[in-house]
Amino acid sequence: MKKKLTGTGVALVTPFHKQGTIDFGSLEKLIEHTINNGVNYLVVLGTTGEAATLSKDEKNALVQFVKDQVDKRVPLVLGMGGYNTQEVINNLQTFDSDGIDAILSVTPYYNKPSQRGLYLHYKHIASASPLPVIMYNVPGRTSVNMKAETTLQLASEFENIIGIKEASGNMSQIMEIIRLRPRDFLVISGDDGITMPLIAAGANGVISVVANAFPAAYSAMVNASLQGKLDEARRLHYHMLPLIDALFADGSPGGIKAALDIMKLVPNNLRLPVVKVNKATQNLIGSILSDLREKGIEC
Repeated sequence: MKKKLTGTGVALVTPFHKQGTIDFGSLEKLIEHTINNGVNYLVVLGTTGEAATLSKDEKNALVQFVKDQVDKRVPLVLGMGGYNTQEVINNLQTFDSDGIDAILSVTPYYNKPSQRGLYLHYKHIASASPLPVIMYNVPGRTSVNMKAETTLQLASEFENIIGIKEASGNMSQIMEIIRLRPRDFLVISGDDGITMPLIAAGANGVISVVANAFPAAYSAMVNASLQGKLDEARRLHYHMLPLIDALFADGSPGGIKAALDIMKLVPNNLRLPVVKVNKATQNLIGSILSDLREKGIEC
């Protein structure tokens, strides 16, 4: 599993038609764009996929479509988390896990649990999950940070907790996890902008937003970092960094959908409360995309 989920994962956006229904045609195009350009695995129903705005029936239809389209060409990770531990467990026990390689489960949001609460939440999920579990720490969205000691305790006590997507932005915390983790425990960057230095410090890859649009260039940067080719990794990292910053300037996934629309891959439609980026940000994204094309950075 460590080998399968090393490298570049893509947190797929969910394309919508203008009237708000799921645009499966654009989703097919996006899946082929990412797989054909070298990503290692896909993540469906993550934050970038606007999973919080989808109904249960829509989620089921979306997951089935992705499984059918991918057809086991790359591993699939399914986002499945929440602030109600028992509800997450109920979902784990009833969903069809065929064709899914692991689940990505975010720390409980809104409730702001203590470190003991986080530990017990993941303990119960690990005990109930039919699939390997990747924890997801993103305090900027959840208002709670899972500390390194809590992550390491869970990593050492539960064999099917196989990794963490770390999006705290706290380099010291993430490096502490890397330093003390069990041998096969994955540390996955959740921030496109610091993936290169994290891999240099020992992380295993990324679950990326920008790779929806630039799977080839971003995968090349990740692979160069993993291979210790840091001059090449830095070159690509600094080429991509202005785009990454612009994509998150007005929030995500508004930025990446603006880029995908400019690239004619996915229409720029979102579901409330997520809205489009402002005009200035959209123009900036367009300008950066043009600059990357002029520099020969392949999407």
